[in-house]
Amino acid sequence: MDNNSHTGVARRERSRRDTTLTLLVLAVPTGVTLWLLLLLPDVRDGAALQFGLPWVPSLGVSLSFLVDGLSLLFALLISGIGIFVVIYASIYLRGHALLSRFYFYLLLFMVGMLGLVLAADLIALFVFWEVTTVASYLLIGFDHASVVARRAALQALLVTALGGLCLLAGLILLGNAAGSYGLGSVLQAGEQIRSGVLYTPMLLLILVGALTKSAQIPFHFWLPSAMAAPTPVSAYLHSATMVKAGIYLIARLHPALAGTALWEWTLTLVGATTAVVGAILALRQTDIKLALAYTTVVALGTLTMFLGSDATVAIAAAITFVLVHAFYKAALFMVVGIINHATGTRELAQLGGLWRSLPISFVAALAAAASMAGFPPFLGFIGKELKYEGALAMASEPLLAAGAVVFANAMMLTVAATVVLKPFLGRPPRETGGHEAVPGLWIGPLLLAGLGLAFGLNTSLIADSLVQPAVTAILGRPEVVELKLWHGMNLALLLSITTLGLGIAVFLAQRQLRALMTRLAAWLPLSADRTWDSAIEYLKAIAAAQTRLLQHGILSQYLMVVFATLALLLVFALSRGDTAPTPDWPQLTIKAWAAMALALAGALLAAAARRPLAAICGLGALGVGLALIYLFFGAPDVAITQLLVETLFLVMIAMTLHRLPLIPPPRRSTLRIGDALLAAAFGCAVTATLLFVLQQPFDPGTQAYFEQAAVPEAHGRNIVNVILVDFRALDTFGEILVVFAATVAAVALLRGRKGEDG
Repeated sequence: MDNNSHTGVARRERSRRDTTLTLLVLAVPTGVTLWLLLLLPDVRDGAALQFGLPWVPSLGVSLSFLVDGLSLLFALLISGIGIFVVIYASIYLRGHALLSRFYFYLLLFMVGMLGLVLAADLIALFVFWEVTTVASYLLIGFDHASVVARRAALQALLVTALGGLCLLAGLILLGNAAGSYGLGSVLQAGEQIRSGVLYTPMLLLILVGALTKSAQIPFHFWLPSAMAAPTPVSAYLHSATMVKAGIYLIARLHPALAGTALWEWTLTLVGATTAVVGAILALRQTDIKLALAYTTVVALGTLTMFLGSDATVAIAAAITFVLVHAFYKAALFMVVGIINHATGTRELAQLGGLWRSLPISFVAALAAAASMAGFPPFLGFIGKELKYEGALAMASEPLLAAGAVVFANAMMLTVAATVVLKPFLGRPPRETGGHEAVPGLWIGPLLLAGLGLAFGLNTSLIADSLVQPAVTAILGRPEVVELKLWHGMNLALLLSITTLGLGIAVFLAQRQLRALMTRLAAWLPLSADRTWDSAIEYLKAIAAAQTRLLQHGILSQYLMVVFATLALLLVFALSRGDTAPTPDWPQLTIKAWAAMALALAGALLAAAARRPLAAICGLGALGVGLALIYLFFGAPDVAITQLLVETLFLVMIAMTLHRLPLIPPPRRSTLRIGDALLAAAFGCAVTATLLFVLQQPFDPGTQAYFEQAAVPEAHGRNIVNVILVDFRALDTFGEILVVFAATVAAVALLRGRKGEDG
């Protein structure tokens, strides 16, 4: 009884802490959403609000933010849907031991996305871009005990990080071409950028970054795999955040990069291909969450295709569909989570008749699916009609675009009907029982689906305030956008009717088509998921072979490779010089010759010695000879340092001499010919380099600066000391750390050897 009482108290305490934490987390997206709504009237009237502070002024980089029509639209989706995701997650993950960690990852993801869409500087945009990459990796792999989740997280990280590297290179080229990393300057320099010689590589690098993030062919495979994440993450990632980052980037840079055949054809072909392939793969799936994941690929392909155009109606179609997709996709993913919670499965064959036990969830799913299928009076119908008008208005290939949109929309209709009708209205394969989910789970999908209906019935709520300002920002010119349910009898309506007929036909024959596509997939793989696994295995094999070749653990070979490479590089650099390095022999005195002879004798003795004591004596003689050279040529402080180092070295070696093994005898000669030749070659290369440097005209600028700045800035008269401890303090500190680390390592090795001997 006492144990049960303590357990109950602990549960209530945990529930209280989780509730408090949820409210604190919920305050973030709620506050951001309210702030953005306050800015909505100004942005609707054409204002672009910018604020920030200098970040790296020497490089022209600032941490600045821009709120215009495009950034406001995406930021509202990120923060607004974020509110519903937090509420949903608080119930979905109730009692989870790592809930606080999940909230941290989610907020990191949200902040990264908000920073990305609001950034007014290219470098700041890239930093937030990488924040979303890392945060998505943490969220997808949240269930770290699952092999599937870890694989999906790593796959998403590697694919998007590879695209991020390309994006960074492209943004640097873009900033250089525009003369500034400020987004305003870049967007105004469109003609200058497009006429530059680096436009093609710049564009391709930026598009690789955007297309990998938005899961376009051939990088589409990572997004369906990411469904291994918890359902709240999938709902957020697929609707308003991660995958929309690439779409936002393409739209954001549209004024600077669009208007060329390369831009239009690349985006049209990639987008159309992605939409068609994604639609086919979505139809194959029997897991309703995976089917929805592939429809996200379809939606992203469609958006990419439309953003390749300069036509106002095509851009308006893209922006409207961004809203449509965000509402219905978040709602449907949340409903799938409710179904999975209630039944323990997402397989179509094991679902049916759920409308009795989940009536509110059924209403939300039905409304969201109707918008996804494009039925009036939902906003999805308006978006679908605009997509047809936009496809027909595309200058590059209107027939290709219209065909891809019709096929993709028909498959979307089929998947929408399948995801809703079979689980809720189909014949139940077994007794499901159960009851409706708690309000915290169904309130989000119900409201989001309701927004799709409300905005469809009253388009003025979004036409002037959200869609039109965003279209204006993308095209860089004032535009008027009109959204309406009835567009009259036209070609777009005919294409809509064709879509309905094709979608119904495919829905009725989907079982046979699914079986056919499963057989075809054996020899015509449309997903690169298996190819990814093979590529990773090949990469591991190459890494293992490279490690065996280069990281074999033989220190002498490491040194030989390093010094041989340096010698070759020095010789190559000297060969490209105008004059040959020649020593000034007459200036050498007898003392200098004697010091050099001592150093040479020490080096030869160290190379030929068979016992450690003899080798150490040779190195000591070499050090003394070098110290004498420093002394004779006017560097007494360096000479003293050299002598102190040699003395310390000899003391340390004397303490450990009895532990050192005999030097193994060489196979052919007492003198190690290979080592000696390498040492001679490297020494000659370094000597020649120094002679060449000394023959160049002396620039007294650095010397004059240190002489003038030593006393007033560093308060010291010994220029060498001032350089070491003030002007190059970090370098000196780093060298001290290296010596300290080496000392610690040496002590550890000696103690370990003593323990082994004992």
